[in-house]
Amino acid sequence: MGDNFGYTYRTPRASFVFKMRKILSHVTDIFSEFSKFIAPAYHHDRCERSVQMRLYTMHKREFVMVFIVFFATLGLALFIGLAGPPITVTVEQRASQLMTPLNQSQLTSGPFLLKSPSLSTYAQQLWVIAKVLISVKNNQSFRKEFQLSVSIEGLTRTHQAQTLLTSDQPHNRSRTLECDQRECREVTVMHLSFLRFTHYIITVNFYGLDALQKWYQVTDVVFYFKTYNPTFTKLEIWFRFIFLLLTFTVACWLAHSLRKYAVYDWSIEQKWMSVLLPLLLLYNDPVFPLSFLVESWVPGLVDTMFQATFLAALLFFWLAVYHALRQNERPFTSFYLPKLLVVGLLWLSVVVASWVHRTRELHDPLYSASLDTSHFQNFKIFFFVVGSVYVLYLVYLVITAYSELRSMPYFDLRLRFVTSLMGVVVVIAGTITALGFPPAATLQDILASQLSMHYQSSVPFMALYALLNLYLFTMAYVYSPSERALMETHIMKDNPALSMMNDSDEDVIYGSDDDTRRPLNRGSNDNDESD
Repeated sequence: MGDNFGYTYRTPRASFVFKMRKILSHVTDIFSEFSKFIAPAYHHDRCERSVQMRLYTMHKREFVMVFIVFFATLGLALFIGLAGPPITVTVEQRASQLMTPLNQSQLTSGPFLLKSPSLSTYAQQLWVIAKVLISVKNNQSFRKEFQLSVSIEGLTRTHQAQTLLTSDQPHNRSRTLECDQRECREVTVMHLSFLRFTHYIITVNFYGLDALQKWYQVTDVVFYFKTYNPTFTKLEIWFRFIFLLLTFTVACWLAHSLRKYAVYDWSIEQKWMSVLLPLLLLYNDPVFPLSFLVESWVPGLVDTMFQATFLAALLFFWLAVYHALRQNERPFTSFYLPKLLVVGLLWLSVVVASWVHRTRELHDPLYSASLDTSHFQNFKIFFFVVGSVYVLYLVYLVITAYSELRSMPYFDLRLRFVTSLMGVVVVIAGTITALGFPPAATLQDILASQLSMHYQSSVPFMALYALLNLYLFTMAYVYSPSERALMETHIMKDNPALSMMNDSDEDVIYGSDDDTRRPLNRGSNDNDESD
C-alpha cells in the first residue's frame, strides 16, 4: 500500500521513559488492590474499644467555643491578678537612721541593730537583704569577699524576747559585694522560711569591708525586710479554695458520667483524667491553711511535694498519651518504665532540693542555695540534663504519632486537640517562668529573695493556677462520654475509617459494619467500582 499511495506507515515506538511510567502505573494499581489490607482499619492492633468521647461528636463551632471559654476565663483570672495586690512587700531601714548612731568607720562593720516590722503568719516568710551605698570614683567596678554574722531574737505579742540564734554560734557565712560603675548589688543576709514571732531583733556584723574606706567612701547601708504581702496571702487562700471546690466538682461529675462503663472500656485520655483530677486537688493544696495555724516548715514542704507530684504526672501524661495512641499493648517494662524513670528523676530532683533547702535554712537562716555553688550547680545541671532528655523524648513521640496517625480521622482529631491545648499551656507557662515566677515552690523562694524581681500584681499567681486548673477542666469536658454514648447500650469502636467531623458541621454518622471494613486510603479503582 505504500507503493500505491506514495507513503509508508510505521508504528511509533515507545520511549524508555514512557515504558517506565507505564510499569510504575501497573505497580500502583496492584498496590491499590491490596490497600484494604495495608491501610489501618478497625481490626488493626492500634485501634481499641473505648467509651465514645464528647470529642468525637463536637462540631467545629463547639471546638471554637471551648477555646473561647478557655481564653476568656483565663483572661478574667489575669484581670483579677492585675487588680490584685502585689505578691511581695518590702520595708526599708537605713543604717544612718537606726536608733544606735554609727560613725563613718562603723558603716562597713556594724553592728547593725535592726527591728523587723510587725509580722503576722500571713507574711509567710522573711528575707533580710542589705545594699551598701558607696561613691564610686573613676567609674570603677570591683568584687569584694567578706563575712557576716547574725544574731536573732524573737519578740512575742507580750514583748517577751526569745533567742533564736546567737552570734557566737558557727553561722558565719561568706558573701560577695559586687559593685559596678553605678551602684552595688544587693546581698542576701538571712531568710526565715516560717514566722513564729510578731517582731524580730536582728544584729548584723560585717567582717572584711574595712579596706573599702581607703579607696571608696561608704555613704550608707540600706536593709530591706521582704515578705509576702498579707493581702496577697488572703487572695491566695481564697482562690486556692475556689479552685479546690471546682476541681472536686469536676472530678465528681466526670466520675459520675463514667460510672456506667467498665474501667477497661475507658479511653487512655479518660483513664488519665481520673488520675490527674485527684492530683489537681493536691496541687490546689487542701492543707494550705495549716501553714498559718502551725508554726512549722512541714506544710510548706508538703505544698512543694503536692505541686511537684501534679506537674510530674502532667509530664507523664503527655508522654503516655502520644505513645498510647499508637500502641494498645502497654507492658510496664517497655511502655511505662522509661517514662517513669525520666519523669521520676525530675520529680525527685525538685523534692530533694526543696527538702535540703528548707532543712538547712531551718538550722542556719544565713544559708543561701544560690551561694552554695557545689550543691546548687549540681542540682541545676542534673535538672536541665534530665529535662532535655524529657523534651527530646516528647518531641520524638509527637513526631512519630503524627507520622503514623495523621491520616486516621479519629486519632488525627485526638492528636490535634491534645497538641493544640498542650501548646497553649507550654507557651503561657514558659512565659510566666521567664518572667521570674517558676512553678516549683523551691525555685520561687530562691528567686523571691532577689530585689531585682518586683511582683507589682498577683498576675503570676493567678495566671499559673488558673492555667493549670482550666487546662484540666477543658480536657475533662472534651474527654467525657458524649450524650450519644449515654443513650446507646453498646460501646462504640474507635474505627479510624469513619470521619469524626465533616465540613458541613453535621452530626457524625457512624457507618454499618460493611462500611467500617473499607480501607482508609481507597484508590481510584474503588471509586470506579462504586460507580
